[in-house]
Amino acid sequence: MSKDSGRSADQAPEILLEASGDAVSQGARKIDYHRAVFLKSAPTLADCPPDQGVEVAFAGRSNAGKSSALNALTRQGKLARTSKTPGRTRLMNFFALAPGQRLVDLPGYGYAKVPKAMKAEWDQHLAHYLRARSSLRGLVLLMDIRHPLQTFDQHMLAWAAEAALPVHVLLTKADKLNRGPAQATLLGVRREVARVGLAEVTAQTFSAQTGLGLPALEARLSDWLADSADPP
Repeated sequence: MSKDSGRSADQAPEILLEASGDAVSQGARKIDYHRAVFLKSAPTLADCPPDQGVEVAFAGRSNAGKSSALNALTRQGKLARTSKTPGRTRLMNFFALAPGQRLVDLPGYGYAKVPKAMKAEWDQHLAHYLRARSSLRGLVLLMDIRHPLQTFDQHMLAWAAEAALPVHVLLTKADKLNRGPAQATLLGVRREVARVGLAEVTAQTFSAQTGLGLPALEARLSDWLADSADPP
């Protein structure tokens, strides 16, 4: 699943390379993310759309800013909706970009409002999806830059490593920190995720409010989604 890639100078402040020295490709075919439309929701792997084409999944704890990031990416304010109760989104939500190209919004949780039994059930479904979904090309793992590498994040990284799945870490809400602390956190996260044994990993800062890092995110996604050929 790993792809060769390169980085442009204007993205240098926002993205760090993976341990092997590869970076995000700038040569991938441009994708119109604003054309994203809801496809279906699925509680389990068996309920997902046919395992054809290519897709990229987004995962993050309940307050990591996943919905805001998806809405900023697609320029649609209500494409991904936040649950009224934090951490209670139980379904995998699929969005079609074009024939054979999908984004997937995975369930996230956090805080004590989610019972342990529910967390265990979600863990099982998420792990199964990451390991068994052959059309899955990469995982965007969102973390609040002020609270990175929580237990949920560690679980997702471990499952991605088991599945040899490339990961792009999105450190969200970067506008909440000054540039120095934000870059220090980015460097620290990069060091930690390099120890997990992932097939491929990149990381960047991001802000849905200011648009910081949006071009870098689009480039990473386009690199993963560029080889689609099948219907959604």
